[in-house]
Amino acid sequence: MSKIPKFFKGGGGSGYSKGKGKGGPTPQEALARLRETEEMLTKKQEYLEARIAKELAVAKKHGTRDKRAALQALKRKKRYEKQLSQIDGTLSTIEFQREALENSYTNTEVFKNMGYAAQAMKKIHDNMDLDKIDDMMQDITEQQDIAQEITEALTRKVGDDFDEDELLAELEELEQEELNNKMTNVRLPSVPATPLPSQPASSRKRVEDEDEMKHLAAWAS
Repeated sequence: MSKIPKFFKGGGGSGYSKGKGKGGPTPQEALARLRETEEMLTKKQEYLEARIAKELAVAKKHGTRDKRAALQALKRKKRYEKQLSQIDGTLSTIEFQREALENSYTNTEVFKNMGYAAQAMKKIHDNMDLDKIDDMMQDITEQQDIAQEITEALTRKVGDDFDEDELLAELEELEQEELNNKMTNVRLPSVPATPLPSQPASSRKRVEDEDEMKHLAAWAS
């Protein structure tokens, strides 16, 4: 079972349970404190990293020439690295705690706003009667039907109630009659009274010459 709720609720003598009011610190105050702690530890990290680099440089500088100074520098470097490792773990825990607190605060605000919305909907629905809504919808449907009947009555044809098929048949008869009249009035072209022109004289002379040549050729043979 998670211990986070117990941690936030606090114990009797824990300093974390004390806030400005009897109800303890607000989420905003707790988040601000956690961020301040993260910033402080981050600065401490930077300081330790600089000291580690410095001690490493001292150890390299003395090397085998002054083993005692080099060993002291390496010891200090190890202590700083241990502190740095502890700060890394503390920062991870604080980060987890801050994220959990932020999520809890967000969920609380969401729940609160959803509650407000539910109350608003309930207030709206309290002023609405389902029976009255059903009656109103029936009235609307009835008025729509009446409006449709009025529209159909206004658009209905008055008088001139003729059979459309008969009118179409009569129209076809009129068109056929008009077509027959046009065919009757069409006149074919008359045959010309003057005779067609006879064969030209030059052509007739050429035929006679050809006949004469045939006779001469027959006589010569």
